[in-house]
Order: sequence, then C-alpha cells, then structure tokens
Amino acid sequence: MLTVKVQVEVRPTESEAKVKEAVRNLLDVEWVGEEKIGFIKVLEGEGRGALSLLKLHDALRRQRILDAARKYFMKGLGSDYVKFYLNKQAAYVGVANFCTYEHGESPLGAIVVTVYTDDVRKLIDWLAPKTVHGKPVIEESPPDP
Repeated sequence: MLTVKVQVEVRPTESEAKVKEAVRNLLDVEWVGEEKIGFIKVLEGEGRGALSLLKLHDALRRQRILDAARKYFMKGLGSDYVKFYLNKQAAYVGVANFCTYEHGESPLGAIVVTVYTDDVRKLIDWLAPKTVHGKPVIEESPPDP
C-alpha cells in the first residue's frame, strides 16, 4: 500500500493552522503526531493511497512543471520510496514549488514528503510522466488508488 509521510516545522512566527493548510493544499494527510524541538514544533502527517497525492498530481499539470517535478522525484528515489521537499509558502497558495533540501531555498523550512510504495517508478510515472514538448507521453493510472 502506498503511504505518504509528511514532516513540517512550525516556527514561533508562524500560525500552526496556516502551516497545516499549506500542506493540505497539496496533500491529503491526517495529522498523527508532533514533536517540540526547542521553540520549533514539528508536525507529522500521514496519508494512504494515491488519492492522498491527487492535489499534487493536479498542481503539477496545472503549473506545467512535469519535467522539473520528475527531476526532483528522481533525485529523491530510493528502493521503496521517493523523498522530496516542497516550499511551504508556495504550498500555502496551492503552488507546488520544489526545494533542493529541507532547509534549502525555504527559509522557514520545507514540507518534507516521503512516499513509500512497492513500485516507485510507477508512482513517478503517474505523478510526473515523461513528456514531449511539455505534453505527457502516456498518462498512467494511479499506482494504488
């Protein structure tokens, strides 16, 4: 079964409700835990099945960034997972913007997303298929609805 795990920091200057909204604008997750590290709260979320990634799937097409997204997914590829980072501020307005690493281009920290699945390649082909002139070559079905 496909499992989406999310970690996101809430800094003292941020609203926890707005940080949660930023995540939910691109991912359907349930909040399952939190941890306090000094003044920073780290929220943990979890989603099950490809439907938890449907908003991200749609955003990548709406923004026409399939090729760029595919490159980020391939960089975070593991044997049974893919890990990537989303800009928290962009996510708040429903935009998928990738960061290179957790504290990279996002000064308030990124949304850290790890997706576990038996078929990582199928997941990537569904989220961000190969394109020709910006159009998907083949639209795959979700790996695990």
